[in-house]
Amino acid sequence: MRENEDALVERAKEDPAAFGILYERYVKQIYNYIYYRTGNHHDAEDLTARTFYRALSNLDGYVNRGIPFSAWLYRIAHNLVANWHREQNRRQVIPLNDLALTRRRRTDVLQLIEANEERESLLRAIRRLPADRQQLLILKFVEEMPNAEISRIMGRSVGAVKSLYHRTLIALRKELEET
Repeated sequence: MRENEDALVERAKEDPAAFGILYERYVKQIYNYIYYRTGNHHDAEDLTARTFYRALSNLDGYVNRGIPFSAWLYRIAHNLVANWHREQNRRQVIPLNDLALTRRRRTDVLQLIEANEERESLLRAIRRLPADRQQLLILKFVEEMPNAEISRIMGRSVGAVKSLYHRTLIALRKELEET
């Protein structure tokens, strides 16, 4: 039987094994959220680890305000991703995958480009959206959460989530049509 989240969080303040249960419950969701915001498995793994390290380090200061514990984890992850993006803008890095592409035969590269073009175009358009809209799309389509759960995590009403979802899809469609 799944232990009550509030009781588990309180127990985790004293018992590291209880925090391990929270970690197992939420690590996949947090990793997916970060991966879709960064587009890089290595950075997503690193930022996921940092998210849980920060949560564990600050668990004594966590106060239940009627929203799910996962909302607190998403907030930590959001802040770490925002810092990561600022840092990425300061320095240019050429991923090793890009270097490996230069060694492949030309036809292989063309086939790879054709296969990934639409997906990459969509991900670029999503990454240009404001952070709250990116979060909404990840929670809706990657985590497949219902609107009620998304509203609790984002701290908005269900109606506001539906409205944001509608505006986000319109903005995304317009962005894709322009590119």
